Amino acid sequence: MSNIQLIIEERPSNIGNFMVGRLLPFREKRMVGPFAFIDHMGPVSLNDHENFDVPPHPHIGLSTLTYLFEGSIMHKDSLGTEVEIKPGQVNWMTAGKGIVHSERTPAYLRHSTKMMHGLQIWVALPRHLEEMEPEFFHFDENAMPVWEKEGVSFKLIAGEVMGHQSPVPVYSKLYLLELKSKAAQTIRIGDDLFGESALYILEGAINSEEHTFGPKQILIAKDSKLCEFEMQENTTIYIFGGEAFPEERFIYWNFVASSRERIEEAKTMWVEQTFKPVPGETEFVPLPPQSKNVR
Repeated sequence: MSNIQLIIEERPSNIGNFMVGRLLPFREKRMVGPFAFIDHMGPVSLNDHENFDVPPHPHIGLSTLTYLFEGSIMHKDSLGTEVEIKPGQVNWMTAGKGIVHSERTPAYLRHSTKMMHGLQIWVALPRHLEEMEPEFFHFDENAMPVWEKEGVSFKLIAGEVMGHQSPVPVYSKLYLLELKSKAAQTIRIGDDLFGESALYILEGAINSEEHTFGPKQILIAKDSKLCEFEMQENTTIYIFGGEAFPEERFIYWNFVASSRERIEEAKTMWVEQTFKPVPGETEFVPLPPQSKNVR
C-alpha cells in the first residue's frame, strides 16, 4: 500500500517583486505538523538593476525560518535587528504577538549581478505561545548538527530527531532535515520520525514504490512514518514535520492564529499602523484586499 498521501507541485507566487514557488499550504493539506507555509525562492539571477526588495510587513502567531542556498538578504525588524543572511545560515524570527520586518538585497550588492535561491518557512506557534514577546535568532552554518549515515550527509536545520538537536529555539516538537547523496542510496529513517512527515526534492530524484519523483515536488506521507525510498545520485531533499496541534490554524496574508478574531485584530492594527515600526524604513506593504478570505 502506498504511503504517499499527496504529491504537490510547486506553484508560482510572489514575494514583493520576486517570483517564488509556493509549496505549502495546499488546498488538500493546510499544514504538516506545525509547518504552515513553505516557499522556494529561485534560483534566479538578478542583474545590476534588479534587487530582492520586500518592504516592512507584519507577522503574528508564528516563527519564520529563512535558509539560503545562494545569494544574500539584509534582514531588518522592529526589534532593531539588522543582520545579513548568507547561504547555509539559519535566520529564525518568532513573531508572537507581533513583529514587522523587511528583507532586501544588501547595499553593497544592489548594483551588481547576483543569485537568489533559498527556502522561506513558517512554523505556527502553540496556542499558549501565540502572544509571546517577539524574538530573533541568527545561526552560522557550522552551528547546525551534521553527520553521515550509509553514504548520505545529514544536516538538522531545526528541531530534534535521530539523536541530534539543532540550536534553533523551536517551541513545539518538529524537525527540518537536509539529506544529500552523491551516489544512489536507500533511506530507512521512518522509525526515527514522529508526527506528520513530508519530503521536498530540491535537486535530483527519489524512487518510491515504483515511482520516480523529481525537483520541485513535495510528497506528504499518509501516516507518521516515511516509507523506505531511494535517493538517486546527486540528490538533495528536505524532510520536515512534527506533532500537529489539536486546534485549527487560520491564515490570512502574513498572519497565523488559532482564532479568526485575532487575525481581524491584527489586520486593523496594520491598517492603522500601530505595529512597532522597523527603524530606518519608511515604506510598508499594504494589507491585501479585504475580500480575501481567512483560510
